[in-house]
Amino acid sequence: MNIPPRLALAAVFVGVLGHASSEFVAKASGVSGPELSVWRYLLGGAGLVLLALPAAGPRALLAPLRESPWELTWLSLAGVSGAYLAFHWALDFASPIQVATLVTTIPIFVGLANLILNGQRLTAVKIVTGLAAVAGLAMLITDGLLDKLLAGRDSIWGVLLALACAVLAAFYAVRVKPLIARHGALPVTAVSLMIGGVGLWLGVALAFGVAVDPRTLFDRPPAEAAWIVTLALWNTTITQFLWIGGLAAAADITRASYLFFLKPVIAAALAMAFLSTPLSALQALAIAAVTGSVLVELFWPRLAGRARG
Repeated sequence: MNIPPRLALAAVFVGVLGHASSEFVAKASGVSGPELSVWRYLLGGAGLVLLALPAAGPRALLAPLRESPWELTWLSLAGVSGAYLAFHWALDFASPIQVATLVTTIPIFVGLANLILNGQRLTAVKIVTGLAAVAGLAMLITDGLLDKLLAGRDSIWGVLLALACAVLAAFYAVRVKPLIARHGALPVTAVSLMIGGVGLWLGVALAFGVAVDPRTLFDRPPAEAAWIVTLALWNTTITQFLWIGGLAAAADITRASYLFFLKPVIAAALAMAFLSTPLSALQALAIAAVTGSVLVELFWPRLAGRARG
C-alpha cells in the first residue's frame, strides 16, 4: 500500500501534526525518556503490523525483510532505535519547546542526505532557507548554554540529543525511500518500526537496566497508561506511516520535508497551554527562524514565477 502522490503533502502534514504533539504527550506521561521510547515503539510497531496485515497480507508484509534483511535491520536500528532513544532522552534534559525546535531541523539534514547519498544538488533557495534554520539552531544552543550557566540546568545535553535525533531520522528517511518504492510504505514502515522497537527494548535493558514488560502496561495508573497508548498509536503507528509514506510519495522529498518546520509552533502552543512551559525570547526567535523557512521554501516556485512574469 502506497500513499498516492497527489495526497503526499497532505499525508506529510498530518504526520507533522502527530510529530508536533509527541513532545507534549511524552511529557504528560511522566515516564522517563529511555523507558518511554521502548513502550512507544514496541506498542506502536505492533500496532502498525496489525494495521499492515489485513491491508497488505503476510507475504507482502515480510517481503522487505526477506529481500533486504541486513539493510532494513541496520536502517531500523539507526533511524528508529537510535533516533527515538535520543528524542525521548532529550526530553529528560530540555524543554518540549527546545526539543521540538531542534528536531524541526530534520529537513536541513534531509537535503544534505539527499546530496550525499543521491547527488541531488541543493538549490539556492534551499541553501538560504537552510541557513535561516541553522540560525534558529544557533539560538537554541545559545539558549541551552545560558540556561546551564544561569540556572544550573543541563538543557544543553537535551539540545545535543535532539540534534542527534534529527540527523539520524533525516538520513533514515532518504535511505529508506528506495525500499518503500519497491515494497510499499506500509510494509516497510511496519517492519522497520517493529525492528526498531525490539532494538530499543534490548538496548535500554542493557544500557539503562530498564527491562520493559509489555504485559504490565495496564498495571500502571490509568492516566499514565492512556498517555503511553496515545503516544504509541497516534504519535507512532499513524504518524510514522503518514510521514514516511508521504515523503516517499512526494516528487521532491526535500521540499515535502520542509512542512516539518511547522512542528515547533504546534509543540510550543501545546507546551505553553497544557504544561505551563515558559517561552524564552531566544526560543521565540528560533521558532520564527525555522518556521519562516518553510513558508519561503513551499511558496518559492509561485513567488519566482511571479517575479519572472
